[in-house]
This record gives sequence, C-alpha cells and structure tokens, in this order.
Amino acid sequence: MSESTAPPLALTLGEPAGIGPDLTIQLWRRRAKLRLPAFYVVADPEFIRRRAHLLGLDVAVSVVTPAQATDTFARALPVVTLDTPTTALPGQPDTSSAPSAIASIRLAVADVLAGKAVAIVTNPVAKNVLYRSGFAEPGHTEFLAKLVREATGKAVKPVMMLWSPELAVVPVTIHLPFKEVVTQLTSDLVVETARIVARDLASRFGVAHPRIVVAGLNPHAGEQGALGGEDGAIVAPAVKQLQAEGINAVGPLPADTLFHERARASYDVALCMYHDQALIPIKTLAFDHAVNVTLGLPFVRTSPDHGTAFDIAGKGTADPSSLIAALTLAARLSATAPALVPAK
Repeated sequence: MSESTAPPLALTLGEPAGIGPDLTIQLWRRRAKLRLPAFYVVADPEFIRRRAHLLGLDVAVSVVTPAQATDTFARALPVVTLDTPTTALPGQPDTSSAPSAIASIRLAVADVLAGKAVAIVTNPVAKNVLYRSGFAEPGHTEFLAKLVREATGKAVKPVMMLWSPELAVVPVTIHLPFKEVVTQLTSDLVVETARIVARDLASRFGVAHPRIVVAGLNPHAGEQGALGGEDGAIVAPAVKQLQAEGINAVGPLPADTLFHERARASYDVALCMYHDQALIPIKTLAFDHAVNVTLGLPFVRTSPDHGTAFDIAGKGTADPSSLIAALTLAARLSATAPALVPAK
C-alpha cells in the first residue's frame, strides 16, 4: 500500500446463510456508481465465489492482505481470508455459520486495533445461531467490547446508537426482557451512557455541543409519580447531574411526543430507556437507511440496521440501502475520529 493510500474499511461476513454476503457482492459490483469507500470482506474466499455464482454474478475475487485491499478494490472484491471454511447455503445456517461469523469479527477487530483497517462495518448475524453454538455474549456490541478488553486490557462501555439523517436514538438498556428494565435502569447508567454519547457526538460527528433529550420511562414521564416513580427517582436526578457537568441534556420528557418532526428539530439525539422505545421510532422513520453505530469503542464500528433475512438470502433482492449508509458513515466518521494507536 502506498503512503498516500488510506487504509480500507473491514467488512465482516456476518451470518453466511443470510443476506450479508449477497449485499457485499452486489455493492462491490456497484462500487464506482455508488462511490463507495474501499473495503475488504473477512471471509472464506471460496464461499464468496460460490455465492456470487449462485447469484449469477461474474465477480473477480482476490485474496489480499489489508494493506493490499485499497489498491485491489477497483478491479476485484478484496477478501482477507479466514481459516474457517464456510459451507452454509442461503437461508440454511449450518455448523460452519457461527464459527465463520465469530472468526470474521475477531479478525476485523484485530485488524482495526493494529491500524490495518480504518473502521469496521459488520454484516448482520443471527443471534439464535450464535447462541446454539455456545456464544456467551448478548450480541455484536457486547462481543466487540469483550474483544477490545482482551486485546488492550482496558474495559470499555459500548453504547448502541441508531443513526439516520431524520433521527438518532440511544437505548440505555438494550437486549433485556421488559420486566428486567426497571431492575437494571439506574441513574448512574443513564449518566454514563449520556457522557459517552456527548463525547462521541462531539469527537466523531462534529457536533460541538450535542443536544440530548432524555425520554421518561413511564407514560407521561410518570405524571409526577402518578404513573410510576422511576422517572422522578432515577431519570430526573441523572439529567440534573448531566446538566451540572455542562452536558446539554433535558428531561425526562414523555416519549410519545418526542418523535414528531417539530420535536426532532430541537435535539441531536434521543436517549431512551429501553430497546423498543428507541428502535420503533427510528425504524418507522428510516427503516431502509438507518445505521447502527457503536459509541464508546476505540474505533469506529457501524452496521446496517436490518437482520439476516433468511427468506430472501441468495435471491439478490435484498435492499442495500442500509449497508450503503453503514459503509459511507464509517468512512465519514473514521476521517474525523482521533487517530488510533495500534495495540501492542
């Protein structure tokens, strides 16, 4: 790689039986028209060739090192090879699915921490497939934090933000049964999450003084305790502490009035108390092009905001909009993010 050539993005395989490989192949073929940033996919190259053939696409696949990927991107789909053979057919996860998906994430993280890749974009995984293999983490986000801790010895708190031009949202609690939300929600958790959001919006998104609106947990933000005491006891003290630290936060406010057009113009991100409170509005407004961004990591990570779509895998009909947005946003954020010191 020449000194003037920027490091590429590392794109993970995701669930091989899903639509991630389809979209990867299709987007590389449209790279010039879409003006996509250079990326390589971490995968079994023979699997990628087979999937391209199944899709009826003539795709040149080149096995590369990360340093060769950017120069290769114009003429062939760069693949950094996995030692794990991948055999899953579209819509049919098999015993190679979880090992391949996990190995791809591991290698992509190692590359970005070593400075070989500028950011990571992750194709969707099937959590139930991972869980059946013994995967112990709740999801992608938590696994990335574990890998960072293993590589650097430093614990990080990952924060999931769903971003689109129309709306950005952050769930404070994520993959929890609803009955456990109240037991896990604390003022400290709200404050810690908001601090990371404010820091990364400033350092990566270029929002100098992020405006954070904080949703109440209960209907009408508790109606002064009449509809639940958690907003007064947990959320309101957190907002006061954030304000005391100079963070532009307001709330708790009723969630049912936070997401109409006029309300959205008044803030940069909505901090929500649980998964569906955050994801329902953004998937309603920006289902095809919202991007999952992990804040709090020492590198940029984005992901399309959709699942594996087993029912249409291998058919070439999946909408690429969210993966396009994820690749584009990863390139944009990594251009403005602080330089990463390679892990020793």
